[in-house]
Amino acid sequence: MTTVLVVEDSVTQREMITDLLKGSGLTVAIAGDGVEALEKIQGSRPDLVVLDIVMPRMNGYEVCRRLKADPSTQNVPVVMCSSKGEEFDRYWGMKQGADAYIAKPFQPTELVGTVKQLLRG
Repeated sequence: MTTVLVVEDSVTQREMITDLLKGSGLTVAIAGDGVEALEKIQGSRPDLVVLDIVMPRMNGYEVCRRLKADPSTQNVPVVMCSSKGEEFDRYWGMKQGADAYIAKPFQPTELVGTVKQLLRG
């Protein structure tokens, strides 16, 4: 069973991403912010993380840095999914260790395709 952790503070966005991923046969866990995401990951390591950047308590950049710095989670692929769509945001996301960066609004096929490709690894 392949599990994707969706970290998104917007309920609407979180539900949309969750439905997309479940529709493509994946199991989805959710977290509302970065702190909750790290707690969930300590409990059970997902196969991939879809990460928003702008969130309360801890932003996506920080979550990504922590995941990539920890030997037990450094190989978990991270897809940053953010409304921050400027080239600099994309560059900065990749600098933090993200494996992919998708700007919102995105095409459903782009998100699902990217996730599936990274899971095949």
